[in-house]
Amino acid sequence: MVSGLARGIDAAAHRASLKTGTAAVLAGGLDRIYPDENIPLAHDILDNGGALLTEMPLGWEPRSRDFPRRNRLVAGVSLGIVVVEAAKRSGSLITARLALEQNRDVFAVPGSPLDPRAEGGNHLIQQGARLVTCAQDIIEVVGSADPARNALFDPEWRPEGALAADAEPAPDDRARVVEALSSTPVEVDELIAQTGIAPHVMQVLLLELDLGGRLEWSSGQMVALRYA
Repeated sequence: MVSGLARGIDAAAHRASLKTGTAAVLAGGLDRIYPDENIPLAHDILDNGGALLTEMPLGWEPRSRDFPRRNRLVAGVSLGIVVVEAAKRSGSLITARLALEQNRDVFAVPGSPLDPRAEGGNHLIQQGARLVTCAQDIIEVVGSADPARNALFDPEWRPEGALAADAEPAPDDRARVVEALSSTPVEVDELIAQTGIAPHVMQVLLLELDLGGRLEWSSGQMVALRYA
């Protein structure tokens, strides 16, 4: 189970998944866990073999803009996104949109049409999200929609052609990426084809540029160079 270590249902879901596996995606650095009240929960996650994930460096204090930004990571490391409760304007809806862009399943729990906290989830169902009435609704879809995903549950599985975890970009790779980028958005796959840089290396380079404020992301995993 993947969530954002926030107050409320995020924290409850992490606690319920401690024994079966859970990962928390943080908006700040690993030493700047927010909110403070969930620091003990973060330690419990690690003590039970779970993970804390962040793209931010040590010492980074989370800002309001970092919370919706990190939601693309929540979507990216998940097989599907479940929206339990969401107002019309909610960070959960941002995560749902990002999940669709990354070809993930989107689930939503219905609520009363008179409850503003259910408006976002009900709207997602109208737009084609999978209606959830119980946990089995999610398990059936995740387990059978794409048989290839079953390999992800095998601890010995590695993607074909995967390199060592310590593989690093070549000295000139960053310059090649910057040269290939412009103010016109381009798909990441096209960028990989143009430069010949391996996908896993490209992701590292784009992350470095993004953290340096050099990139602009748009829908469909398109990226452009941000000029000062």
